Amino acid sequence: MNPAAGGPCQGIRNSIPSLLTLGCESEVVCMDAPNETFGMDDPFIVHRIGRSRGPWAYSSGLLPWLMQNLTGYDAVIIHGLWLYHSYAVTRAIKKLSQDRSFALPKVFVMPHGMLDPWFQRDPSRRLKAIRNWFVWKLVEQRVIARADAVLYTCQKELELAREPFQPYRPQQEINVGYGVAKPPEFDPCFDAAFRTTVPDLDGRPYLLFLSRIHPKKGVDLLLRAYTSVLSRANGLGKVPALVIAGPLDSDYARQMQQFAADLKLSDVHFPGMLSGDAKWGAFYGCDAFVLPSHQENFGIAVVEALACGKPVLISNQVNIYNDIESDGAAYSETDTPEGTESLLRAWLSTNEASRQAMSTKALECYQARYLPAAAAGKFLQAIDRE
Repeated sequence: MNPAAGGPCQGIRNSIPSLLTLGCESEVVCMDAPNETFGMDDPFIVHRIGRSRGPWAYSSGLLPWLMQNLTGYDAVIIHGLWLYHSYAVTRAIKKLSQDRSFALPKVFVMPHGMLDPWFQRDPSRRLKAIRNWFVWKLVEQRVIARADAVLYTCQKELELAREPFQPYRPQQEINVGYGVAKPPEFDPCFDAAFRTTVPDLDGRPYLLFLSRIHPKKGVDLLLRAYTSVLSRANGLGKVPALVIAGPLDSDYARQMQQFAADLKLSDVHFPGMLSGDAKWGAFYGCDAFVLPSHQENFGIAVVEALACGKPVLISNQVNIYNDIESDGAAYSETDTPEGTESLLRAWLSTNEASRQAMSTKALECYQARYLPAAAAGKFLQAIDRE
């Protein structure tokens, strides 16, 4: 449940409170150390059975825990694929099914974009793609086939999941949508908390990237595009600063910091991972949110920006881009250097009145499409089908 790991754990934290209001209680089992809370006081039970090991995230304690506890639940949701936990759930259900004296829970898989064809097609992932093909043949095709249904965060994710692997035979495919928790109302202390993390901003306007700093997120595209815009800014007015917020403990993040230094981008800032007041200060204070990702099954941070009334500049590989753009709250482009530069130029060429109109539409888009209560209702309906 480490928030630095990305979207699935945040999605779980977004959905459980809304499910509870509908009478559905939830618990989480994860491979965290028993004393790891990551500074978060989660209002639901978390069973931390110890850290996993190796690239498959093997946990010797998971299968025994599942064998002992699974029959106490009505439904089990497998969040994500390609790791030991999906195999362990399927294995436990198969073993428990040999005893017909008790009812088994329904099993659902929520891939969180992990069946997107980008992961198999991107040249930088060739070895991982080969590994995934073998894991699919040995494990994951059975996980998908034996689950009662596969749950997707949007229709585009559902459709793309059919492409990369065969045989692909889910019993049901259900688009349950995704809800994102409403942010706290703006408080001046948010801005103060954020500005202390980036003191060199000195009150200047900025564009915000807030996500994992990972190759699929297009950070290199963003830095190149920002450099190009700075060098040819005639007629665009003053170019705002660029804040790239995300964990800095990976090789890729360090490479991007060095890349920005090599490009002599003095107005690009890497404050690290932001949370709490500083995170919301970053969202509320930015001119716009930018994410030129190569693959995004949903994009929680994109929706968090909308919820703060911020227009978003995103690639057309963010699976919900079309809905947001049709609502007038986004500019979208291809996930290329040229496309990313076009995003920045489109925003810088937008007059203040149009920017304000996009901000209003951003909040309206969030309220119409991504409130947690509506998504929780669809989710509960999906897992409660007979």
